[in-house]
Amino acid sequence: MTEVSVVVVTYNALPWLEQCLESLRGHETVLVDHGSTDGTVAFARERFPDVQVVEEENRGLAFGWNAGIARTSGRYVLLLNSDAWLHAGALDALVAFADAHPEAAVVGPRLRNPDGTLQRSVRGFPTLWRLATEYYFLRKLGPRFNAFYAGGFDHDSVREADWVMGAVLLVRREAVAEVGPADDAFFLFSEETDWCYRFRLAGWKVLFFPGAEATHVYAASHQGRLFVEQVKGHLRFLRKHRGDAYAERARRLLYVALRLRGLAFRGERGRRYREAAAWLASGRVAELLA
Repeated sequence: MTEVSVVVVTYNALPWLEQCLESLRGHETVLVDHGSTDGTVAFARERFPDVQVVEEENRGLAFGWNAGIARTSGRYVLLLNSDAWLHAGALDALVAFADAHPEAAVVGPRLRNPDGTLQRSVRGFPTLWRLATEYYFLRKLGPRFNAFYAGGFDHDSVREADWVMGAVLLVRREAVAEVGPADDAFFLFSEETDWCYRFRLAGWKVLFFPGAEATHVYAASHQGRLFVEQVKGHLRFLRKHRGDAYAERARRLLYVALRLRGLAFRGERGRRYREAAAWLASGRVAELLA
């Protein structure tokens, strides 16, 4: 069995794809494309002939992960965004760390922005309180009001986390075989949240490891256009793990918050908030997620 395989899911990923795939040379890599129209597929096949390219309909990131993982053989699978790339030695360091921590289902490296600054990648599982601190800007009051984005988390030492951002994840195949694949009911956003939650419920750990690093161009893969999907991911996670009544309370909380944001912000940002508020007002959770 191969030590580690890599899955990259793409959708119009050309701007960053070369750096992404260059950082993976020498490793079994599967690229799952979701209908790119910018030349991603042709570029990958011509420039990286050793990469296995699979073309699928766009059924979301989790679906792409699962399709790629099914075509790999590694004891570990690295899930890498097409707008991210590994630093030198990062993949070997991740595997060595995971081997030394057999209790870890998921290991997340430290992420950097393209300018070299830290990209905070550790998150807390969503709750009503945590959503309120984020969507009503209470996090501005200090780290203890920022548990959703793990405001007090130390990104300089090995730590256990609720979940780590899915831009770069090393996942243990043994844990996937036990817990099951990523839930492709999540189209984009919260798929990694759900998976990490399920791993932890089964007794596995999610670990943050700063000894390996990657660069991630935050939001480049969707450019902020899918804000409604982000909100939908929160509700789907809460409905699945907390029940309809809890998720309905979250819908109302988010609706009020986004109505206020829509009034406070102008331009494209305000439009996104108003669009999400209108979606939240269009039905109860069971109807919205049907």
